Amino acid sequence: MAMEKARIAPCPGPPRLDVTIEIPRGSFLKRGSTDHLDFVSPFPCPFNYGSVAHLLGLEGDLLDAVVLGPRLPRGHRGTYFVYGAVGLTDRGLYDDKLVCARQAPSIRQLQSVVRFFGFYAWCKGWLNLARGQPGPNACEGWCDAHAAIGRARPLNPAIREIPRIRF
Repeated sequence: MAMEKARIAPCPGPPRLDVTIEIPRGSFLKRGSTDHLDFVSPFPCPFNYGSVAHLLGLEGDLLDAVVLGPRLPRGHRGTYFVYGAVGLTDRGLYDDKLVCARQAPSIRQLQSVVRFFGFYAWCKGWLNLARGQPGPNACEGWCDAHAAIGRARPLNPAIREIPRIRF
């Protein structure tokens, strides 16, 4: 999927979305939104990782979200500003990872998220190879929050429009 790579910068006038934490910062267990254990990582997760319960990403799972800041417990739900997203291709499927926080992150924090997903894509490529799951893996870089949210679709197909995003 071709994607316009933006320079790393927080989104002006960021949208707000509700995020549920699935993987607390520092956890070694990678779980999906259905609570299924995907794998045990040799490295702790450097961010709180979760999803937006009412939106589906392009790969068909709940829209992923990283929440910057202190460790949050698994199952925590909160409303966060979305400052941008990182595009990730996993087994050839594109997926946005929203970057969320209570306050505007520094450029250094945003750069660390992009670096993490570059490393994650490389590791996931090796894991997919070991599992016999073909397809390319890559970190596609930084993108605008509004564009990433716009690519998502409502969880319930009966809903004809994306739920209202709070600004």
